[in-house]
Amino acid sequence: MRKRFESIGSWISAVIDFFYPPFSKYMTLQFFRYGASGAANLVFNWILYFFVYNYVLQKQMLHLGIVTLSSHIAAFGITFIVTFFTGFLLQKYVTFTESDLRGRVQLIRYLFVVSINLIVNYLGLKLLVDVLQFYPTLSNMAISIFTTFISYFSQKKFTFKNSPQAS
Repeated sequence: MRKRFESIGSWISAVIDFFYPPFSKYMTLQFFRYGASGAANLVFNWILYFFVYNYVLQKQMLHLGIVTLSSHIAAFGITFIVTFFTGFLLQKYVTFTESDLRGRVQLIRYLFVVSINLIVNYLGLKLLVDVLQFYPTLSNMAISIFTTFISYFSQKKFTFKNSPQAS
């Protein structure tokens, strides 16, 4: 399975790298790959969120027995599970391929960084939708853009950095 992910990652990298030359004066290839793969995952998240919120949950509360989730929070939770894994795979096999940390360590660190972003997303959605009455999909987009900047530096310096003995 790892070889398949590496092969797909190489193919995605080649596609992204094709569009890099006009941007080479302004950013590193790694940052460009992060932006392109992250943007693709972000757009995937937005589309999935819209679909889940409007068609799966039909804007209705999600009753789970002991707790009931508002539709915008339930849609966020469902899309989070999917895009967590697609995001990790894109970062591991497209953006930060030089990291020598074990995949398990990277996954745990990725989960930590994403958990911080999840808290920021949750609080942001509660504020924007429940307090300020903004539209849920647009609120989700705004919060996602904000957390993207936090995530890049955290992933580069923590999740996918090289192990100390390799430095």
